[in-house]
Amino acid sequence: MNITRWEPFRDLDDMFRQYSPFFSRALRRFEGEEDVKWRPVADISETDTEYLIKAELPEVKKEDVKVTFENGQLTISGERRHESKQKNENELRVESFYGSFARSFMLPDNVDPKNIRAESKDGVLRVRIPKTTPTKPEQPIAIEVK
Repeated sequence: MNITRWEPFRDLDDMFRQYSPFFSRALRRFEGEEDVKWRPVADISETDTEYLIKAELPEVKKEDVKVTFENGQLTISGERRHESKQKNENELRVESFYGSFARSFMLPDNVDPKNIRAESKDGVLRVRIPKTTPTKPEQPIAIEVK
């Protein structure tokens, strides 16, 4: 007999994720840190020479984005500001997320942090992380047991 841990909200989360990606994004938005309002989606790819992270940041100015690298972790953070509406404009529906955002990625050991480059164009932030040649692991040392 297998024992399965019961998680009462798992079925509800699965239902939202299956039937509407919007609902799963809305639920994710409230997880984690209090000051982070939303998390941008990102695609990660790899070539022989670099890793590439493409984060969707529509309507976010490059001045409002901060990319940092510390202890093997790359963090993309910033803020998406809500546009001021016109005097005679009524918002009928707002599905976009606004406010501060953050997204972190643990990177492997074979990266060159001093040459990481980031560029923002057409609402997509591209972070290029060059690879270095992997260091050879130290040879095992035999310790004599006395």
